Amino acid sequence: MTANFFNVLEVDPAKQKELIELLNEGTESVIRHRPGFVSVTLFASADGSKVINWAQWASPEDAKATLGDPAAQEFAKKTAAIAKPSPGVYSIVAEVKAESA
Repeated sequence: MTANFFNVLEVDPAKQKELIELLNEGTESVIRHRPGFVSVTLFASADGSKVINWAQWASPEDAKATLGDPAAQEFAKKTAAIAKPSPGVYSIVAEVKAESA
């Protein structure tokens, strides 16, 4: 069962770019090397006030283990110093797709 980890980060628009760079650095140096890692996708709000970090894991246990990793925790602390995080693991409960022609 894939685990979807979302972190909605509220940030001063002047620091959105810095936050994105930090999230990319953490993903490249730590997160992508963790067991069960599938992908990370970042979304930046048009007004600069939010960034959404969507990480996919092979299992909820892999996501949880990563949250406990000291290197991942260090990046989380750096992130929390410039943004207000609101993390959580989510399950897909509905999906609607366009009808094919």
